[in-house]
Amino acid sequence: MSASNFSRMALGLLCSLLACPVAWADEAVATTAWVSWVMDGDTLLLVPQGQQEPVKVRIDGIDAPETCQPGGEASRDAMIRLALRKTVQVQELAQDHYGRQVVQVRLDGVDLGAEMVRSGMAWAYRYRVGAGPYAKLQKRAQKDKRGLFAASDAAMAPPVFRKFHGTCHAPLN
Repeated sequence: MSASNFSRMALGLLCSLLACPVAWADEAVATTAWVSWVMDGDTLLLVPQGQQEPVKVRIDGIDAPETCQPGGEASRDAMIRLALRKTVQVQELAQDHYGRQVVQVRLDGVDLGAEMVRSGMAWAYRYRVGAGPYAKLQKRAQKDKRGLFAASDAAMAPPVFRKFHGTCHAPLN
């Protein structure tokens, strides 16, 4: 393992332990894309530069409400205001069990995942890990009663909602 890769891995581990927003591992691997559609607060259709077909991506480090659950439309609308029909920088990180690319997305240097959690429109979340890199931003949004956390009754986290109600999205063929 090169010193550079070791440094990136160490930084990622440190950030996950300290719940800080994930830094770009390598600016050179970020690609440019255009946001053609917002499915919900954490899922976008992007058209990568030089391509014509959209790619469905999931934003890393957050979990937004299902569109059919309370707060789902507001979360989707927040992402629409942030990103729809705009050019973004995308860093591919992994692929989820639905086949979507898991990515970090930035618009003019702003991390959209962090912004969704900061505004209270998504939960900090990392699959099989828990709170993810934006946990401190979520605690602040909850304390300040922003977005989904403004209601007097507790907002239901998406994994809990899906457990009891399933997903709003039609199954993929």
